[in-house]
Amino acid sequence: MPRYARGFDIEQALDYLQRKDRRLATWIRRLGPLPAPEGWRRSFDPVDALARAILFQQLSGKAASTIVGRVEAAIGSRRLHADTLGLIDDTALRACGVSGNKALALRDLARREAAGELPSLRQMSVMDHEDIINALVPVRGIGRWTVEMMLMFRLGRPDILPVDDLGIRKGAQRVDGAEVMLTPKALAERGERWGPYRTYASLYLWRIADFTADPKLKTNRSQD
Repeated sequence: MPRYARGFDIEQALDYLQRKDRRLATWIRRLGPLPAPEGWRRSFDPVDALARAILFQQLSGKAASTIVGRVEAAIGSRRLHADTLGLIDDTALRACGVSGNKALALRDLARREAAGELPSLRQMSVMDHEDIINALVPVRGIGRWTVEMMLMFRLGRPDILPVDDLGIRKGAQRVDGAEVMLTPKALAERGERWGPYRTYASLYLWRIADFTADPKLKTNRSQD
């Protein structure tokens, strides 16, 4: 059974994308090489990562970081897991700023983890990315996009293209100089030329979508 490495050769991906897509290559030359995500080098707990992803949903990075800090203080741990989340009741979660729906999602995540329904990091290392997605999306509050972020920024899978992500779609529109954004289905077809390095192409598409002459402050994300 093949074992998947965390991360891939950035220089090889850079060269490949520039040879395969002239329009994207123009932006790559303008922006320069993008570094590998820091998460590739750090050990992490998938359950903790998913719990943080739930807490970050539909909030600004600053607001979500504040709420996560309150939850960590309330449970006395920086590790969000079945055992630590069990130390806080729903009332206390709400006092931290966690919505009712997110509290339910955290409870479902913890229940499934305690029941052994979620793959471990070691198990994920030999699972195809679609199998990982299928194993995690049954968790309340966890959709395909959330798992794709973990695959890209934590597991370093090289060929992920989050076609439902608005920033990705905006970036692709800007690359092509199109009047309207591609549909997710059309974007998936457009992105076939970027495989097997669609993850690195996605990093550029986000940067292209946000590009201005003036640098912006970095936004915190749950998987950073």
